[in-house]
Amino acid sequence: MTDSQFSFDGTPENFIPFLNDELAQTKSSIKEITTTIEQSQNEFNRLTQKKATVTAQLQMIQTNGDQISRKDLRDAFNGAMDAQQRLLVMRAQLDKLEEQVNGLEKYRDLLELVIKNAGSSSSNGGGKKDSSSGLSTLEMLINAQEAERQRLSRQMHDGPAQALSNFIVQTEIADRMFDLDGVKAKEELNKLKNSALSTFQKVRSFIAELHPMILDDLGLVPALRRYIGNLKEQTGIEISESITGSEQKLPSYMEIFIFRGIQELVGNSIKHNMDNASKVKIDVTLAIENNTVRVGIKDNGKGFDTGELRETGGLGLKILQERTDMLGGTINIDSSINKGAEVVLQIPV
Repeated sequence: MTDSQFSFDGTPENFIPFLNDELAQTKSSIKEITTTIEQSQNEFNRLTQKKATVTAQLQMIQTNGDQISRKDLRDAFNGAMDAQQRLLVMRAQLDKLEEQVNGLEKYRDLLELVIKNAGSSSSNGGGKKDSSSGLSTLEMLINAQEAERQRLSRQMHDGPAQALSNFIVQTEIADRMFDLDGVKAKEELNKLKNSALSTFQKVRSFIAELHPMILDDLGLVPALRRYIGNLKEQTGIEISESITGSEQKLPSYMEIFIFRGIQELVGNSIKHNMDNASKVKIDVTLAIENNTVRVGIKDNGKGFDTGELRETGGLGLKILQERTDMLGGTINIDSSINKGAEVVLQIPV
């Protein structure tokens, strides 16, 4: 979300001007970040070429190791490590910029849709009510987006960012030990390699959370199976899947909606029952028919009071309900204390 120059005071007549100003600011931000991405990509390509050159030098040194001095060997190794670290930092910067652009583009599309609908509603005489409803929906979507960004920011800070700092320390240790104790230096390098592999997996996991590429390439069903498999491995919770009906390629927006909906519901079930994770079992069902998609999430956990849920339900669940309504679908929640929970989402295709 951008810093709007137009101050919205909550009155319906100022809603459209506020959105138009917000849309202009968002488009400007997208243009600026896109330019930065192009510049960063050029730098990344330059560093990639440099790393390839350094790697070739290391291979030559390995072939002619007996003829190379320790100093030249250490300089070559330090050059390789420096190039690798710069590439990691630049790749992380590119991923972050691309994430920002993707988020802003979705926000831009949302603003354009709300402006279009609000303008249409106003021309039909329903401006005040529909503008207020549109503002409420927009506020929920923005808050949900910001909450997700904060979560990913914390994960990046506590995971890859901390690991990159440790890489520098481990490299310095290995460098100091190289002339003193080659065996221990090699041990430190092995630790560094293992840390790098672990961090690489975490980064891939974060990227997959932002948008699983398999969803674009192969569709909803393979992406869902991959997601559940990874989730079982990460949490140790027993999660079963049952996918029936046609594996037809649905419209992109609908596949994203269904996938994110399952993520939200399964994630809620895990969080609600994490204190007894070893005994929890979650069943995920997906039925794709010609005219309807039906999603079911059922667990045998501690359950909850559905009456209280209406008052205290999380923002993610409210957003899911709002989007389901927009698609003409329904969400039914059945639960009680110590009796588990079942959520059924059904939308027309």
